[in-house]
Amino acid sequence: MVSLRIIYFGTPQFAVPALEKLIASRHQVVTLVSQPDRPKGRGHKLQLTATKTVAAAAAIPVVQPLKLKDPDFLATIADLRPDLGVVAAYGRILPEALLGIPRLGMINIHGSLLPKYRGAAPVHRAVINGDVETGISIMRVVKELDAGPVFSLGRLPIGVDDTTPEIERALSVMGADLVSRVVDQLSEGTPPESPQDDAAASYAPKIEKHEGAIDWNQSAYRLHNLIRGLQPWPLVSGRLNGVKFLVHRSVVPSGRAGGSGGTVVRASEGVLAVAGSDGRVLHIQELQPEGKRPMSARDFLAGHRVAPGVRIEHA
Repeated sequence: MVSLRIIYFGTPQFAVPALEKLIASRHQVVTLVSQPDRPKGRGHKLQLTATKTVAAAAAIPVVQPLKLKDPDFLATIADLRPDLGVVAAYGRILPEALLGIPRLGMINIHGSLLPKYRGAAPVHRAVINGDVETGISIMRVVKELDAGPVFSLGRLPIGVDDTTPEIERALSVMGADLVSRVVDQLSEGTPPESPQDDAAASYAPKIEKHEGAIDWNQSAYRLHNLIRGLQPWPLVSGRLNGVKFLVHRSVVPSGRAGGSGGTVVRASEGVLAVAGSDGRVLHIQELQPEGKRPMSARDFLAGHRVAPGVRIEHA
């Protein structure tokens, strides 16, 4: 079996399992292309990308271009004589000049069941929309966004309380297994590619900060899905008795609740319950008052007097 020379494009933790799998394979990861390191935290200390940390430990060269159309960068990639490019949450659209360099083209690990949820935030949008299933598509990268033919699909159920980070962790492991098989198949011949149905395509635009400032007069499950889906950023926000807070965890128990949508129906014995517009109730389990650490509803209520009937407002 042929050993392929691979250029790996990936930046966040989602891209780590596949990178590790390929490093351990019979193929050769000749270079990692990652987005530039960014300052993080209160001290704004420069932090290595998740994939760069893995590549450095394996003594794999790392390139972090500011512009993918830069002639020097393109020449560097061409000089490596790659057989294949593998992409996983790199974070930028790859130009045609780059796509044409690897002998076998480029393949991408995409976190949805294509053609559903093409775009930047497929997992977030699936959770926000209350989907019960998502998955991984290993697809050929083409000029049009996430529109290339698909080599392999893997399906993953979405639990009613699963959050975006939890699903992404599971998908990243699934993606690593699927892409390693496709890479092996490409090294041995030409595996079948299934064209996507463009007419059935939907798009998943990137998450924006303003999406967390929601209207609390929505159904309990809609609120719950937003809380699950808008993680780890920007998180759903609200204001209760003048205190701004972010919500980290919620549940929708069985049963109905009185009160109009967005009003507190219970704030005692560690339970902070909010009425949805559908008559069901949402329990806020973990929240973070502005300037403080995340805390349980019980701890929040121990320090804040909340009376039933008060409305949660926009933050």
